[in-house]
Amino acid sequence: MLTLGTPSRSARFIFCAIVTIVVISVLVVGGVAARNSSILQQNRSPLQVAIQPDRLPADGYTSAVLSIDGADAEPPKIAVIENPHGAGMAEMTRQSGKWQARIRSGIVPGRVSFRIVSGRHPAAIAALTTFADDADRAQDGTPDFLRLDSERDRQAFRRWFTYLAEVQYFEPSATRPAEINDCAALIRYAYREALRTHDSAWANSAQLSVIPALDSVAKYQYPFTPFHAALFRTRPGAYAASNTSDGTFLQFADAQTLWRFNTHFVSRDLSRAEPGDLLFFRQDSGREPFHSMIYLAASQLRPDGQRYVLYHTGPTGADSGAGADPGEIRRLTVDELLRFPQPEWRPLASNPSFLGVSRWNVLRRDVHE
Repeated sequence: MLTLGTPSRSARFIFCAIVTIVVISVLVVGGVAARNSSILQQNRSPLQVAIQPDRLPADGYTSAVLSIDGADAEPPKIAVIENPHGAGMAEMTRQSGKWQARIRSGIVPGRVSFRIVSGRHPAAIAALTTFADDADRAQDGTPDFLRLDSERDRQAFRRWFTYLAEVQYFEPSATRPAEINDCAALIRYAYREALRTHDSAWANSAQLSVIPALDSVAKYQYPFTPFHAALFRTRPGAYAASNTSDGTFLQFADAQTLWRFNTHFVSRDLSRAEPGDLLFFRQDSGREPFHSMIYLAASQLRPDGQRYVLYHTGPTGADSGAGADPGEIRRLTVDELLRFPQPEWRPLASNPSFLGVSRWNVLRRDVHE
């Protein structure tokens, strides 16, 4: 009978030796492969990169061309590694065996560096510098770099601004942002949030019941501007370079400040209003004489063929101080507002309290608007 017992010492020695040889072989082969890969990468010719011009105004739309010679047939990967809001890649094409990327300036001035990777070629670095653009062609106090130059961006802003304001009407008051306590606060909130990047992180922080699939503004995103979190102009005059740091732009603006320094007059004819325009009123009675409404046009949440306006009443009662009613957000059809029981709130040219339709300065299509 064959009996299996404990392996002899010599058998164990032979087994361990075999295992050791196999492990060493694997390590040697892996090392050789890694060395060969490193040698192969070192032997690859470096990429030849150049940016022309290498200085751009930080106006949000002027562009330069990044030329990449010696890259593989697959598009190279380009990443901004310094000042990511200073510039970005708009598009890439291949011509005569060279890749060319159009680089569009942002609105935050400074040095912008790019890392270019193509296959096994050593990574290359290219850089440009953007400088402050202080133009204000409309002389309305809003710098041109804040204006939304493309129709795509203007429409993106209008859709987000009106949606964010209207959705608060349908949200329970207990879940609304605490900052929304009057007509100007509702406008400030919707304006600021309309200029953000509406990604998953924003959606989680916004805590809205419904998030629409809308494009975000592409030119820039709040708060990545030379003013950082300060969005609203608070003083008269044309824009000057010193306004980035002298307190001219702040996070807060009341209805009068929005009317005087951040919007421009369109008409006292309501039919000329576009979605996202503002209606301003001045009432001699009350603690706050200036009031504002948002012209929504068609509802994005419950479209029914009607045109709507939206506003926050602000606190009422007890002189609007402690113990006052916090007020509410109201949504009226245009027809309802035109027939409002108190005639001083009707948006009619014949109503001296109606200051007219105003449009955000950032939405100016040209200096004559």
